[in-house]
Amino acid sequence: MSATYNATIMSATINATVDNAAAIADIQASLAAIDAFYLMILGAVVFFMQAGFALLEAGSVRAKNTKNILLKNLLDACLGAIIWWAWGFGASYGSDGGEGWNGFIGSAADNGDFFLKGPSYTLSSDGTGNALWFFQYVFAAAAATIVSGAVAERAQLGAYLIYTVIITGFIYPVQVHMTWSLHGALSGAFNEVYEDTVIGGNLDFAGSGVVHMTGGILALCGAAVIGPRVGRFDEDGKPNPMPGQNSVLIVLGTLILWLGWYGFNPGSTLGITPAGYGTIMGRAAVTTTISAAAGGITTVVIDRALSGIFDVHMVCNGILAGLVSITAGCACTYPWAAFSIGIVGAFVYYGASKLLLKLKIDDPLDAFAVHGAAGFWGVLAVGFFAAPEYVSYGWTDAVGADFCYAECYKGLFYGGGSTFAGQIVALIIEVSWCASTGVILFWVLRLAGILRISAEMENAGLDTSKHGGSAFNVA
Repeated sequence: MSATYNATIMSATINATVDNAAAIADIQASLAAIDAFYLMILGAVVFFMQAGFALLEAGSVRAKNTKNILLKNLLDACLGAIIWWAWGFGASYGSDGGEGWNGFIGSAADNGDFFLKGPSYTLSSDGTGNALWFFQYVFAAAAATIVSGAVAERAQLGAYLIYTVIITGFIYPVQVHMTWSLHGALSGAFNEVYEDTVIGGNLDFAGSGVVHMTGGILALCGAAVIGPRVGRFDEDGKPNPMPGQNSVLIVLGTLILWLGWYGFNPGSTLGITPAGYGTIMGRAAVTTTISAAAGGITTVVIDRALSGIFDVHMVCNGILAGLVSITAGCACTYPWAAFSIGIVGAFVYYGASKLLLKLKIDDPLDAFAVHGAAGFWGVLAVGFFAAPEYVSYGWTDAVGADFCYAECYKGLFYGGGSTFAGQIVALIIEVSWCASTGVILFWVLRLAGILRISAEMENAGLDTSKHGGSAFNVA
């Protein structure tokens, strides 16, 4: 009797354990599906930014180059997808494991990130691996698109294809790996693995530095090396007006980009089911909105005081500068800090824009001023404004280390010098990497004679000479 009773109890216990394990597995699968869906939806919102870039750039160039700039935006999405699938994603996040990995670039030799051949991307996976690939792809496409506007109206299509491949496949992945990969030399995880907490890792939640500053500095390199458009500066070096063709397209493109930022920043939680992630998402949306608004208002006030007019184009760029400025710190700053960051971002943008004209560097879309200069400020701003009670929610303890948030990750205004030092170190390394590779890339293209079109072709317009006629078929 006793033996039978004990056997019955044991059988019931085993069945309950099996049932509980199955229920837990079902719950975990459901949560993974929700996170994958979250990434796909917000990734699609970020992808819609390609439409915003296309409209903004088409409105900012002259009518005779409309088809050319639209084609480049389409090819950014197409070419970027192939490169990101083949090796870009693996170079960004992959590692050899053990002692083989490094803090500079990933190789993905052990987990099949190249061509998405690993177990995380098969039919038996939970979908989060593929969703993460897609979400990171749209970020890479955005970084490459920034560059095209700076060399608009005078760059050869062949040169464009070459520099897009190198940026998407090498320059940008290195930035991603160093900052966002667990094995990156600038990430907090890397510092914790080596028990080095004197200088905190680079806190760049959604990519002020990784995405925008990278694209902006490469845009500056391209614009400086290729030279200004024919007639952009007179004999005394003063700029001649070369207004874009359509203010409506510029404003509509700006608003679409602003919309896309609600995928860019809140979506950088990379999930929604873990405890606290909904709070992060909401905070990121709030700070993003406030900084954008502050940037737009501040820019129109500055420009009105200095130029005497209300320039709608400057307002658009001020909004974008505010968005870029808050991207790094959207998850770890208070609303009042976001307001301050947006205001300073507007001054940074305006000053950088006027400085390039003094240096006779022709950047038709102010790509460097909006993305490069404001992106620099965005990374630096985290070193000032990062709130100690928020940084732990803008950083993932994926390696199981005991992160010293309260002591090592707080802004200078909260007595945290190590975070500020970490941001400075990251900026020095990131700017050096982008500037050196960018100058080499565009100088090689120039020396090869394939960077710039002829003066005759430029005067005629690329649409007529390369794309079969005008984009506007008006009877």
